[in-house]
Amino acid sequence: MNPAGISLNHLTLGYAERILLHDVCAELHPGELCALIGRNGTGKSTLMRALSGLGQIKSGSIWLAGCDVSQMTVGQIARQVAFVSTERIRVTNLKVRNVVSLGRAPYTGWFGQLSKSDDKIVSEALSAVGMSDFSDKEMDSLSDGESQRVMIARALAQDTPVILLDEPTAFLDVPNRYEICLLLRELAHRQNKTVLFSSHDISIVTRICDTVALIADTKIYHGSVNRLSADGTLQKLFAGTRLTFDCNNGTVDLSL
Repeated sequence: MNPAGISLNHLTLGYAERILLHDVCAELHPGELCALIGRNGTGKSTLMRALSGLGQIKSGSIWLAGCDVSQMTVGQIARQVAFVSTERIRVTNLKVRNVVSLGRAPYTGWFGQLSKSDDKIVSEALSAVGMSDFSDKEMDSLSDGESQRVMIARALAQDTPVILLDEPTAFLDVPNRYEICLLLRELAHRQNKTVLFSSHDISIVTRICDTVALIADTKIYHGSVNRLSADGTLQKLFAGTRLTFDCNNGTVDLSL
């Protein structure tokens, strides 16, 4: 069992009578940036919720840092996995540092008072995403790209081995999408975290990510872009499109 990554063990997820994932096994490693891809309605958000300790597992198990999620308390899960949603924070008078400080909530107790150690972690998180100079700015004054960096900093301040992000580039233009994905890869590699994010941006995903987890036909196909393209797995996502894969530079070009 991988003590600091994500392990899916014969996992089945769904709701009512519908099965989205059936008997899935996969393992994501520390230091790995992985993109979760698949058509709408295939279960990406459902899996993200389950990994966060939300939602119900029909059968099988999810393990984080060597622990079964179903046996963990909310507080224990909060110390193992940080979640960044696709929602944008636009609250008047809410400063950047205050948002990032929320990441320390699992460690500060009922009163939420930060220690010197907590303050240092918050400062380091802001520095890691290049937002130190924005510490005293208000969230509603930031661009979408800057706001997303702040939310990633909050996840870093939570100091978890696993970071999940739901469509982190959904509202960004192309240059900012690349910047955020490059930042996630750098954080995964430098801080040895397991980083999983859902995305529809296959062009960026195949250029930047270490691995891809493709949901198709209630299964997860996990591996490098090269391997999943060579064995035809990526084509499962692109029925009706023309897909060209360049093995020399690891890119995928799509056209309808």
